[in-house]
Amino acid sequence: MAERPKIVVTNPVFPETRALLEGHATVVVNPAIEPWSYQEVRQRCRDAAGLLAFMNDRIDAAFLAACPRLRVIGAALKGFDNIDVEAATNAGVWLTIVPDLLTVPTAELAIGLMLALGRNIVAGDQGIKKRGFNGWRAQLYGAGLAGTTVGIVGFGLVGRAIAERLVGFQCRLLAHDQSVSGTLAKSWPYVTLTSFADVIANSDYVVLALPLTADTTHLINSETIAGMKAGARLVNPARGSLVDESAVADAIARGQLSGYAADAFECEDWAIEDRPTRVDPRLTAPSAPTVFTPHIGSGVTDVRREIELSAARSILDVLAGRVPFGAVNDPSKQLVHAQSRSR
Repeated sequence: MAERPKIVVTNPVFPETRALLEGHATVVVNPAIEPWSYQEVRQRCRDAAGLLAFMNDRIDAAFLAACPRLRVIGAALKGFDNIDVEAATNAGVWLTIVPDLLTVPTAELAIGLMLALGRNIVAGDQGIKKRGFNGWRAQLYGAGLAGTTVGIVGFGLVGRAIAERLVGFQCRLLAHDQSVSGTLAKSWPYVTLTSFADVIANSDYVVLALPLTADTTHLINSETIAGMKAGARLVNPARGSLVDESAVADAIARGQLSGYAADAFECEDWAIEDRPTRVDPRLTAPSAPTVFTPHIGSGVTDVRREIELSAARSILDVLAGRVPFGAVNDPSKQLVHAQSRSR
């Protein structure tokens, strides 16, 4: 009998995901909510044929060199800046992603962050829980969405999904994306596609919907913040290192920004060696005009289950000799495409 291939799963998964993989392979799953370290994942993958990877994993050339039997990395992700695609291709390893299942839940969370930030929802909730409630007071006045200008930086799948959901809020919508064609722009008559400078200069809310690349790292920095509308609010449901968090803290302190909401943080971007080790404490102070969620953009139960299953099916496709769904590369050819700009 042929030896069953080994598949490593670096985070807890749904029973359906585990059962699917165990029908075809020997499966090693991290049962704990705390992630394995880079070294432990690499050690466990030394004799593995497949790896089901997540946001908190980092795959580089050294990792791949230590795992000579690895044939496929099925990433339960859309953005894959934590994985060296060129190194995987050179090592003969497929990389697959889940290109679209994260779009709607991420867009929904972006709207939630906007509302929570503008309407002081978190501050109100915390105040009642700490001090109780005995009636209305003239406090916590904020900003709604109706009548505001919202600028979406990045008009791929997520950016468009955010725009669709904002139409009902009666916002003026601006967007910037260098890769959007004139033909596509015509199909979005209620969105004004314009320059990055115009978007940030005229928006009450600036929402980021971009992948993390060399070109977009720290796109929001002290210089670009200076070009933003005074008192604007910044919302980041995408990748942490799109934003220089210290620059945001500075801007809030001097009143240039009214607030910041985020679902992703610089400290998470493992591929950046000199990334911060924590969120700037000025942004997490109890009095800070910020709203943060712990990277739950795709955290809808049914969606997360299907994301895992999609990644698992792609792994099994490769092990069965089939071209997998969601392939970012083809180890027998050149790179299929660079980091997708369709976030």
